[in-house]
Amino acid sequence: MIFSLESKVAVVTGGGSGIGKAIAECFASQGATVCILDLNDQSAKATADAIQKSGGKAAHFACDVSNQSATVEVMRRIADQFKSIDILVNSAGIAKVSRLDTTSESDFEKIFQVNVKGTYNAMYAAIAHMKKQNKGVILNVASIAATLGIADRFAYSMSKGAVVSMTLSVAKDYINCVRCNSISPARIHTPFVDGFLKANYPGNEKEMFDKLSKVQPIGRMGTPQEVAHLALYLCSDEAAFVTGCDYTIDGGFTRLNG
Repeated sequence: MIFSLESKVAVVTGGGSGIGKAIAECFASQGATVCILDLNDQSAKATADAIQKSGGKAAHFACDVSNQSATVEVMRRIADQFKSIDILVNSAGIAKVSRLDTTSESDFEKIFQVNVKGTYNAMYAAIAHMKKQNKGVILNVASIAATLGIADRFAYSMSKGAVVSMTLSVAKDYINCVRCNSISPARIHTPFVDGFLKANYPGNEKEMFDKLSKVQPIGRMGTPQEVAHLALYLCSDEAAFVTGCDYTIDGGFTRLNG
């Protein structure tokens, strides 16, 4: 089977919802044993239960990725239980709509702790196991905001720029044993988008949804499953020659606007 993940152990942070959930489900459907890490253990359990119900293999772990010692301990437990960590997908992340002068220090710190330090912590915790195995794949979820000027996304853009930079550094330093790439989606229709519209545009959700959809030249938002399919390729053996790359998945936003 092409893009098979049979016998692979995949760790997905933020796997309880949105893009992380779609990646976890996709990887399980291709034969991986998926370990779902999420701050919300109920969400992680729900994803794991759904995968198991459909015949896949999954486990769930409550984990605050901004806490290094907790993340290291969870990775140790996974390696002990499943005997390897073949794939790490860093999907856990939060967003904030604000500019420089409307971003409080606490908001900036919170985004840094989850998006930047959380990605660092998970890679830090996994790399020792991957070095011991002499193989592994890391995929970080960044954003087009990492490299483009996106209005009202100051702290979020900062954090995703750091994710891309860390990706390149890890790819370079561990070129002989670990592949490391990132993906940069444009707007993806997740529960976060619905919650954002409900909170900020009550009564006008449909109008704003259509407006935000048309920002992408293709005329719609992406789906979590479409992002998951790109993640599957990059984490599969078919992508064995791919490392140190950031892949946009953006409906033409980066190249075709303007």
